[in-house]
Amino acid sequence: MISPETLAGALAEYLPRQRWFAGSADDVADVRVASVTPLGPAEWPGLVQALVDARLVGGEIATYQLVIGLRPAGCQEQFLEGKPEATIAELDSELGPALAYDAAVDPELAIALLHHMAPGEEVERARYLGADQSNTSVVFDERLILKLFRRLADGPNPDAEVTRALVDAGFSHVAEPVAEWRGEAGDFAVVNQFLVGGSDGFQLALISLRDLYDRRCRPGDAGGDFAFDACRLGTMTAEMHLALARAFGATEGDAAAWADDMERQLDRVRLDADLGARCRRVYDRLRRLADPGPAIRVHGDYHLGQVMRTDAGWHVLDFEGEPDRPLEERRRPSSPLRDVAGLVRSFDYAPKVALADWGLEPEPELLELADAWEHRNANAFVAGYLSTEGVGAVLPAVDADRRLVQAAFELDKAVYEVGYERSHRPEWVDIPLAAVHRILEEAR
Repeated sequence: MISPETLAGALAEYLPRQRWFAGSADDVADVRVASVTPLGPAEWPGLVQALVDARLVGGEIATYQLVIGLRPAGCQEQFLEGKPEATIAELDSELGPALAYDAAVDPELAIALLHHMAPGEEVERARYLGADQSNTSVVFDERLILKLFRRLADGPNPDAEVTRALVDAGFSHVAEPVAEWRGEAGDFAVVNQFLVGGSDGFQLALISLRDLYDRRCRPGDAGGDFAFDACRLGTMTAEMHLALARAFGATEGDAAAWADDMERQLDRVRLDADLGARCRRVYDRLRRLADPGPAIRVHGDYHLGQVMRTDAGWHVLDFEGEPDRPLEERRRPSSPLRDVAGLVRSFDYAPKVALADWGLEPEPELLELADAWEHRNANAFVAGYLSTEGVGAVLPAVDADRRLVQAAFELDKAVYEVGYERSHRPEWVDIPLAAVHRILEEAR
């Protein structure tokens, strides 16, 4: 329907406008369209898949997936209103002059894409979930959710791979898979059951904090006390790790390799020399541990925004890992305490974000309440995790070693967050920077 050469010329400007693209306009050295595949008949509206290789100035090449809609040039479609980032360009096609755009925002073509993956699913409505994420999701009839992978992995996409394995291992706290779209280039998309009535953990935490800040009472006395849910979340997390160990196996933990990964992350973020040296001293202590516990596949980007609570309990979302880390590193088995550390860090983020979002002055009383909420819920989460039957099989045998491994991963997570916030939300960078200082003091 559209030639690779015609499309390539428009993508150097289009790609850097996308949230899921790893670079800016100045970073793009070259764009090559590897393939264009029709996903439907040669008629309006057209639907095609394009696989695109983008080479950055530094030499890195990444493959991205575009699912492109084609309608007659000059058309004014309501679904494109308020979404300038979705429009690619007006291009020549086999059908004639065409407006090319992201098909995910087009309800008619989103349903056509669902039928391409799951021909037996009959749906009437498609709801685009927005572009502020590393992939693209569309909800159908509030019953199914399609996740379109944008940056293609060299092999199985971790989200699809791990979700399949957890379901096969009997873990029920993930959205049930319905259909997959795979090809020689890897996993293109998945369709799962939509978690109706679910609320993500971060939003639930903010509701709890709003009640706390309004009433200015002890966290346990607030109507929105989160500790019970935090404890249940800890139990579910432990069950997830035991299921991951069953699904992928467990190996002897390599503390030196974990410390090496942490130092590489430190190099990528480039903290000031003194702070970096202090972090390396903690990583050196980790490196010297004789028994850091087993290594298993882990979630890898575990925080309150990656879990959802429904009437049936907590569920886990998105197993792709931290998007700013190399894929090989994200797939590598690690300590389950890496995920524990991620949730603990999230309990630190929520009260600070709540203060900033609501424009509250960080007066001493509110800061004390923020710290009290963090400690109460982080402790409840860890208590729920450690009290889960059998979880000791995936942890260091000595409690002091467990605390050191967790502290090192908390520090690593805070360092990662500094780099992420510098790139995406510079107004939040003080949150992880303060955590780096605090964790270093506590680890002395």
